[in-house]
Amino acid sequence: PLPSPHRLVQLDVGNMAPASDADEYDAEKDGARDFALWKAYKPGLDRDDATWDTPLGRGRPGWHLECSAMARTYLGPTIDVHCGGVDLKFPHHENEIAQSEGANDGRPFARYWLHNGFVNVNNEKMSKSTGNFRTLREACPTGTDVRAYRYLVVSSQYRNPLSFTMEALDAARAAVRRLDGARAAVRRAREGH
Repeated sequence: PLPSPHRLVQLDVGNMAPASDADEYDAEKDGARDFALWKAYKPGLDRDDATWDTPLGRGRPGWHLECSAMARTYLGPTIDVHCGGVDLKFPHHENEIAQSEGANDGRPFARYWLHNGFVNVNNEKMSKSTGNFRTLREACPTGTDVRAYRYLVVSSQYRNPLSFTMEALDAARAAVRRLDGARAAVRRAREGH
């Protein structure tokens, strides 16, 4: 049995526009929004080094298949928790569910799904295309900064956007200092100082 589609998101499929790269005239597809396990090579669209010749013809695995394959290989047919950004619910995670559960006789792919909010930098979604992308090394060059960033992350609600600003990092540094001070005070009290 195939899994029910759109488990993570509630979509009105009838009102969705077809994807820009969908081949609406492919007679073997039931719908333009179907995902594919194998994508035929499209000159000018696909990179030559990301495709290869097979008995099915030149092409590449459909997007999302590699995640299902790696999860099954390294974690087994059913995993406890699957995480990702809110932007991956559809189509990425929905495709992973369909592929994995279809290959596993309908057994669940993941027992729990956790989708985090975006990281915002100065109230704008962090992304390479906007130029506000920062690596952890750039944003947190010292061990103290890394600890402060960890505190900022764990003190935030994971589903909501995380606002990364220097002010937020400063506040997190101050909180870490207070926690370190409290820990030192407890240690001294236990030792009788």
